[in-house]
Amino acid sequence: MNDTEHPFDWLQRWYAEQCDGDWEHSWGIEIGPLDNPGWTVAIDLEDTALEDRSYAAQSVRRSKTDWLFTRVQERRFHASCGPGNLTEVLTVFRVWAEDA
Repeated sequence: MNDTEHPFDWLQRWYAEQCDGDWEHSWGIEIGPLDNPGWTVAIDLEDTALEDRSYAAQSVRRSKTDWLFTRVQERRFHASCGPGNLTEVLTVFRVWAEDA
């Protein structure tokens, strides 16, 4: 793992690597707001090297605004997190995706 590469830059590169003329028409990445406040992330794993990989769900609750929940369900990585935890969630995904 290149520790100097920002998680957003890594995610952009990962996304581009999945795009093959077909994948990007059916699958993708969604990042949106939550109203509590926070973020939601959904990353499609279908037709990627990760589609059948096991993932242990994570639940971290440090405070009312510092938290994250992640899981893989139906070949999709799902995450929700506090308003300052988006980079952390993307790092969780990256570490899992790069773990051989």
